[in-house]
Amino acid sequence: MTSTGFRRTFAALSVCSLALAASACGSGDDGSSGGKTRITVNCEPPKSAKVDRGFFEQDVAAFEKKHPDIDVVAHDAFPCQDPKTFDAKLAGGQMEDVFYTYFTDAGHVVDIHQAADLTPYVKELKSYPTIQKQLRDIYTVDGRIYGIPRTGYSMGLIYNRKLFQKAGLDPDRPPTTWEEVRADAKKIAALGGGTVGYADYSAQNQGGWHFTAELYSQGGDVVSADGKQATIDTPEGHAVLQNLHDMRWTDDSMGSKQLLVINDVQQMMGSGKLGMYLSAPDNIPILVKEKGGDYKDLALAPMPGGKGTLIGGDGYMFNKHDTPAQIRAGLKWLDHMFLTPGKGFLGDYARAKKANAPVGLPEPRLFTGAADATDQQVKKANANVPVENYQAFLDGNQSLEMKIEPPDAQQIYSVLDGAVSAVLTKKDADIDQLLKDASGKIDGILARN
Repeated sequence: MTSTGFRRTFAALSVCSLALAASACGSGDDGSSGGKTRITVNCEPPKSAKVDRGFFEQDVAAFEKKHPDIDVVAHDAFPCQDPKTFDAKLAGGQMEDVFYTYFTDAGHVVDIHQAADLTPYVKELKSYPTIQKQLRDIYTVDGRIYGIPRTGYSMGLIYNRKLFQKAGLDPDRPPTTWEEVRADAKKIAALGGGTVGYADYSAQNQGGWHFTAELYSQGGDVVSADGKQATIDTPEGHAVLQNLHDMRWTDDSMGSKQLLVINDVQQMMGSGKLGMYLSAPDNIPILVKEKGGDYKDLALAPMPGGKGTLIGGDGYMFNKHDTPAQIRAGLKWLDHMFLTPGKGFLGDYARAKKANAPVGLPEPRLFTGAADATDQQVKKANANVPVENYQAFLDGNQSLEMKIEPPDAQQIYSVLDGAVSAVLTKKDADIDQLLKDASGKIDGILARN
């Protein structure tokens, strides 16, 4: 999953139009056009996202002016990658030369031999050493580099400062353990008037996604290190479901409406009726712009539990048919668009502020060292949101283990949805049996794949 659920604040279609298919969609030629190296790229914001679309077009134009020997053909639509058509595009030779992927796609694309090996060329990507190693490693398979990270996120706890104050809680001291989450949720729910202390997803694979994040926070894992066996039928897995069951049925702090998905929970938080839920920083502008929330009331804490948190994100991989010239051109394009601190489509904070886009959220945090310092300095100088509300998240993340989603994530999440929804809708749910059944199903998924 991605942090916003499904998933970006902007994205692009994954099926090329008929008008482009013959000349720009796939990588069936040598990438040359009129003496230029032509590359097709995806994840251009759709026309409906006017501000983001305008920024993207400005940056592509600036890149082509700087590199007159490169022609960039961008494809837009929604979403950036559709899992239902992704493999078909790869197999059918219709994938762009430089194509968007989720972190969880990297190993699969390499396994089916559809990715270009970037190892001989990465030395030409000047920003590559500045990217966080744990993100670079996601696109590294057997010592070879097959992709470049673009953004990363980690899960935390979004909470409503106003409700904390009304419930007699200190908004500057958010809960750091699941016991504290439970206690605080109970006090917030006691405010009445339809107020819910804590909410969680339990449908459309999103319940399984959050189960995974909560399991990581307890120090557990969904699958074994070799990826062959489920590891959810454990004390840590039991603790996740027991905590949800007890908040729902013993404390009555999760409300009576269940089988929620991300939009439901965001609506509750934006309307001021929800105390806490798990998410990443990119939910905050959605809560304000689309759900009626206020930046001053929304804060972010690290993942409760203190042991780990789920990370995700995206990046770009290169078509196996790309020529060396196209790979070099694509790397230059990524450097220009996304990987120069304080500049480009994601990093031009002054431009974003002028367009009234939120600046100052604690993520994505892609870089390290001097590059990170530069990026953060420019971000701070242009901040237009209450950055102090996110300091606990930044501080707490330093001690957490950052863990990527499990293999075969969507199939596994579908199984775990059943366990999460059961404890939230059935007071007498048998947690031991739910974990045993889910574990068997996950073992089957791993064996087949």
